[in-house]
Amino acid sequence: MIKFWNDRRFWMISIQVALLVLVVAFGFLLLQNLERNLQEQGMSLGFNFLSSQAAFDIRETLIKYDRSSTYFSALLIGLLNSLRVLVLGITLATVLGLIIGVCRLWDNWLLRKISLVYIEVLRNTPLLLQLLFWYSVVFLSLPGIENAIKGPLGVYLSKQVIALPLPWTIPRIMENGKIVGGIQFSPEFSALLIGLALHTAGFIAEIVRAGIESVPKGQWEAAKSLGLNPTLVMRLVIFPQGLRTMIPSITSQYLNLAKNTSLAIAIGYPDIYFVASTTFNQTGRAVEVMIILMATYLIISLIISVFMNFYNKSVQLKER
Repeated sequence: MIKFWNDRRFWMISIQVALLVLVVAFGFLLLQNLERNLQEQGMSLGFNFLSSQAAFDIRETLIKYDRSSTYFSALLIGLLNSLRVLVLGITLATVLGLIIGVCRLWDNWLLRKISLVYIEVLRNTPLLLQLLFWYSVVFLSLPGIENAIKGPLGVYLSKQVIALPLPWTIPRIMENGKIVGGIQFSPEFSALLIGLALHTAGFIAEIVRAGIESVPKGQWEAAKSLGLNPTLVMRLVIFPQGLRTMIPSITSQYLNLAKNTSLAIAIGYPDIYFVASTTFNQTGRAVEVMIILMATYLIISLIISVFMNFYNKSVQLKER
């Protein structure tokens, strides 16, 4: 019989338990230090301030909100604004990244070079700089509503609002100088969405290219021998196999996009970080606000990870 001190499993479990005890003890010491510092300032840890009146305006809201609303409502508005950018950003970045990644391997020389330039420029310039470019150089340079640029299908571009058509309603300028109808976005939202989507798409494109190139050449030759055209070869044979290697890396890019939405504060878009910063400035509740922010981004990241891990398992080969 092996003595327990000679059992490798015993030492592995013991080391993990010891590390857990150290982490818990360190966390307890930090909590005690926090409580002591708050007491010295005549404060206590609590979230009662969330029910107090916020008394500040938020320009973009998806639900009813005014200055008499609570800080909880304000933070909820910020969360919804962040989720709106996140969902649309992931969708656009994925579609664009797939297209550019495939173009990197296309037979057309011009498409390959344009895709290469796009990837190199977008991946090697800071995201914050790109957001400021789209906001300051592009959207704030547009004319006012009275001289809004009218595109096809009733699209209007102005520095106050970007209006796009919907199947059941087309935007139009009223006599009072306001745009009604369609779906409308602010320049801040538009700059953030485009900046995040284009930047993330550059990384996704390289992931797609690498995933496609990881498929053995024999698969290409076998598919072509069946008489499939290049489009069908890519869609039915190559891409499904390459997808299995793409998903883990694409998941990382989705997580990066979720955290990068916090850069919205640089261009004035009222996301959760922007609203939380205003809340902290007015209430002085730095610790509580940071806990809310950390929990919010953690939960969002965990949801993305769980969903993508589930999808990753669904596309993997099932061995008998």
